[in-house]
Amino acid sequence: MLEAVKARRSYYGISKEQILSEEQLVSLIKDAVQYTPSAFNSQSARALVLLSGSHDKFWDLTKETLRAIVPADQFGPTAEKMAAFKSGSGTVLFFEDNAVVEGLQKQFASYADNFPKWSLQSSGMVQYVVWTLLESEGYGASLQHYNPLIDAEVKKTWGVPDSWQLIAQMPFGKPTSKPGEKQFAPIEERVKVYK
Repeated sequence: MLEAVKARRSYYGISKEQILSEEQLVSLIKDAVQYTPSAFNSQSARALVLLSGSHDKFWDLTKETLRAIVPADQFGPTAEKMAAFKSGSGTVLFFEDNAVVEGLQKQFASYADNFPKWSLQSSGMVQYVVWTLLESEGYGASLQHYNPLIDAEVKKTWGVPDSWQLIAQMPFGKPTSKPGEKQFAPIEERVKVYK
């Protein structure tokens, strides 16, 4: 597990070449969502796995949403970035179901202020588990955040329930380039040990 944690990186050069079958890929993501812990066992994480045409459609939708707000003379780099994500083989959209969170807030009123925070912590864990599992199978992935700009179109296009809040997007595919060097702050400044 530690080797998988160390190996996980952000990959921006990805291709549509398949590594796993669609069934294996979906099973991997389902297992990640199923077995990642959540506060009070809330299981509020939700995911859409977009493959093939749905994957392409998502990045086209995102590009057109951004085209409406990015000045035309500055849109080139944005279009290139969208094309790079679209060149992958799939995208996982991560959501949190606010209906679950609100239900827990009512059920456990003394913790009400904490449930939205705990929900986001759980979402982060699910994202990390999916990302690490994809990498361990040979995929490259990165985590993107075009929400809330794209939320309404995503919900309309894929029939997403109103209670689902889009948190992040993860395009993935077979790596076509290596990630850049990763810099680390001194670990002694980040972890303190007391006896």
